[in-house]
Amino acid sequence: MKNYDKYQVGYFPPKGDHNNWARKDHIEKAPIWCSVDLRDGNQALIVPMSLDEKVEFFKYLVKIGFKEIEVGFPAASETEYQFLRKLIDDNLVPDDVTLQVLTQSRRHIIKKTFDALKGAKKAIVHLYNSTSLAQREQVFKKEKPDIIKIATDGARLIKEFAVKYPETEFSFQYSPESFTGTEVDFAAEICNAVIDIWEPTPDNKVIINLPATVAMSMPHVYASQIEYMCENLHNRENVIVSLHPHNDRGTAVADAELGILAGGDRIEGTLFGNGERTGNVDIVTLAMNLFSHGVDPQLDFTNMPEVVDVYEKYTDIKVHPRQPYGGQLVFAAFSGSHQDAIAKGMKWRKAKKLDKWTVPYLPIDPQDVGREYEADVIRINSQSGKGGVAYILEQNFGYAIPQQMREEIGYMVKDLSDKEHKELSPVEVYQAFAKEYINVFDPIDITDATFRKASDYKSNDGMIAKIEVRIAGDEFQFEAVGNGRLDAISNALKMSPYTFDYKFVTYSEHALTAESSSKAAAYVCIEDSDENQFWGVGIHEDIILASVNALVSALNRQNRKDHFVE
Repeated sequence: MKNYDKYQVGYFPPKGDHNNWARKDHIEKAPIWCSVDLRDGNQALIVPMSLDEKVEFFKYLVKIGFKEIEVGFPAASETEYQFLRKLIDDNLVPDDVTLQVLTQSRRHIIKKTFDALKGAKKAIVHLYNSTSLAQREQVFKKEKPDIIKIATDGARLIKEFAVKYPETEFSFQYSPESFTGTEVDFAAEICNAVIDIWEPTPDNKVIINLPATVAMSMPHVYASQIEYMCENLHNRENVIVSLHPHNDRGTAVADAELGILAGGDRIEGTLFGNGERTGNVDIVTLAMNLFSHGVDPQLDFTNMPEVVDVYEKYTDIKVHPRQPYGGQLVFAAFSGSHQDAIAKGMKWRKAKKLDKWTVPYLPIDPQDVGREYEADVIRINSQSGKGGVAYILEQNFGYAIPQQMREEIGYMVKDLSDKEHKELSPVEVYQAFAKEYINVFDPIDITDATFRKASDYKSNDGMIAKIEVRIAGDEFQFEAVGNGRLDAISNALKMSPYTFDYKFVTYSEHALTAESSSKAAAYVCIEDSDENQFWGVGIHEDIILASVNALVSALNRQNRKDHFVE
């Protein structure tokens, strides 16, 4: 990386203080959105969309709420010309949607552009020419007055042609392409020359689009450039300041957000940031950032999986699994501490009956974009923790794992994932849990149990248990008294010729579902004389027998650890 010294700053920060944007802490309303998926996005594809694909993608952009859609450069491509004509001739453009088309400042191109728009209800004609120092010196070899003339000649031609199509409601847009590499005072000068020709009014505003055609600076510099322009544009109250950030520095979203704070009114971008080189600004991320701050984004991303599917279908580009809001894994937590915090946050919100979203690690509620907690939020692998495993078992299968048991189960599941070197599905987590803990009936199996009150023990309100039990293949019958059913069962087992070394540590129970016919789950923890603890889980329609099954399961797990002797 020794060649770093051949690079230099190629942008032009405005002189003076243009940092009022820095005093604002959030964006209060959504900007005007303009999708350029069918122009910038399409021209960046290895295989551009077919006519039919463009029509279907256009319909989807309308469906999710875009009111301005740039559909191409009709004078530069026959496909784009035919696409525009199809939209108009087949009446595919809703009355509240405006088509936008791009044109250079040349008479025959402008003429063909207007021909292509014939019959449109509303259209934005977007004029551009490059203004940067590098392009002026290296490409055009022209001075500033020559570059201004290109823009003003185009502006006059557009105004001239527009009056020939009175059936269309036209708006005009001008972009000083490569704005970020243009001296800001010159950018203001050329934009003002165009504004003065177009003479905007409150009913017919002009759009001045300030593109980061190549992102060159840190976002705060771009914001100050935008603020300078907003302060120096003629007829500002009748001008819509539009931003068109590219992502060369990975800062397009930040450029757009700070640019809005600096006075920008409108954003041109694409779904998931598709576009030339590193892409355009990602409108999905921008819109959802607003949503996460309690601002209506004016776009519908309530079915984010569908948005991803449609985008991938027509662009043949995969959405990265970590892409904000839309990626497959953006709500997934594998870290144990994250899982625990999310699970506790979910319970806190439910218990407090909160309307506001405050769950740790999740900036928005996944359900608001069509994602599901069970499938998306808690994911289990070798990095997961006790909280995540417990959350999966409770949310998917109804098991409210006792707090003291969670660490043991968490380690068991992590070890399984580590050995198999894969993520475990909720079903696989449950299968491992069930195999290890639930209704383990070997080598001890209580095949029958009956209870009666210990009425002949006047000083004792306990129970008498009569059990039939199979231990290591041998059949036994025992009867014993205890201070409760489970204690009576335990005392009966201890009458066998086998040595049982344990005491009760804790017991809990619950219904697996809310229905009256639900099975019950019971959890028993026992401890031997060496303070080793063993958990068992029992399920049964009868809560008493569920607790018996839990005790037997704990004893059989103890036996696996060689603590069971004759």
